[in-house]
Amino acid sequence: MKYLITGMGNPGQDYSETRHNIGFKVLDAWAKASNTFFLHKRYADIVKLKFKGRIIVLIKPMTYMNLSGKAVRYWLIKEKIPVENMLVIVDDLALPFGTIRIKSKGSDGGHNGLTDIISTLQSQKFNRLRFGIGNKFSHGRQVNFVLGKWSPEETKFLDERTDKIIKACKSFSTIGINRTMNLFNEKFNIDEKSV
Repeated sequence: MKYLITGMGNPGQDYSETRHNIGFKVLDAWAKASNTFFLHKRYADIVKLKFKGRIIVLIKPMTYMNLSGKAVRYWLIKEKIPVENMLVIVDDLALPFGTIRIKSKGSDGGHNGLTDIISTLQSQKFNRLRFGIGNKFSHGRQVNFVLGKWSPEETKFLDERTDKIIKACKSFSTIGINRTMNLFNEKFNIDEKSV
């Protein structure tokens, strides 16, 4: 069994610690914990891992967020992975910071990366894990917030949240999307955690 985990983000050092790059951050942590590293191949940085008899292909599209569909489609076809075995990790402004929401289908929710994947695959039916980044920005400052760095308070929780997402991805590859949703969909309240 093969699975494709797509971490969304933008290439380049300027974006590496931004909220929009949570997908890259998760996959980098997963590769590091597995003592392996990404190689640059067509349209994406890629690494293959083994987990409980599964082959898990991690990709970080290098096409920039708004053209992520090209990398996703290429690697699904190249690795002969059915779309139901793919999970896309994205940031979400509509969810409070740290909240995890896993779904098996849905709209783009205003996320340009998801918009391009939906357009390229001609389908909204693919699994996605949305990571809440909150919406603490003033009117007209959305882009600056999304492409901004994590706050010191958010940074305190990122490692724990990242580990949780990796566990959710592993769960997806072993027990499926429905049971994984039941286990990992959760709200996260940074104010309660900070008390």
